[in-house]
Amino acid sequence: MKDLITAGVDEVGRGCLAGPVVSAAVVFKKGINLKLLKDSKKISFKKRVEISKHIKDNSHFAIGIASVEEILNLNILQASLLSMRRAIERLKVKPGFTLIDGNFAPEGLKNYKTIINGDEKVKVISAASIIAKVYRDRFMIKLSEEYSNYEWERNFGYGTKAHLEGLKKFGVTSHHRKGFKPIHKMLSS
Repeated sequence: MKDLITAGVDEVGRGCLAGPVVSAAVVFKKGINLKLLKDSKKISFKKRVEISKHIKDNSHFAIGIASVEEILNLNILQASLLSMRRAIERLKVKPGFTLIDGNFAPEGLKNYKTIINGDEKVKVISAASIIAKVYRDRFMIKLSEEYSNYEWERNFGYGTKAHLEGLKKFGVTSHHRKGFKPIHKMLSS
């Protein structure tokens, strides 16, 4: 078990009202500084970007994305699992064992363990969490250049007061998750 290549997998963006769900899969190389790694939600944006670069320089990693359309067609849980599967499949180094944040794993995956709050408990999952969050945050910042009325550069698509006010004033975009309650309610009324 010691020499088994282990990957950590986590997703971000499940609770957002806009944008894709993004997962990362990470396999450490030797030079990784484990002291830097913790749950991405407990690290400032600027520090997360720095740590993400360190992880990328010292690991094999891959990103998997499920689009807004896939979220609508599948549901958020299945879309999250799809993004995880895509990240795992894109890894250049194939893991013998996979540690996954949460209590669900992509169908058909062999040799894995799900860990609730894994991003807090397991360093390789923390690393995946950081890479996925930085990737998704940057994606939403880029989108906000075109859709400045929703403050995605600050809220990254989460349902903050500014985002909800933007929705009321300017309506729903193609990047909004139309099946999610606040948006579904707007479209139904």
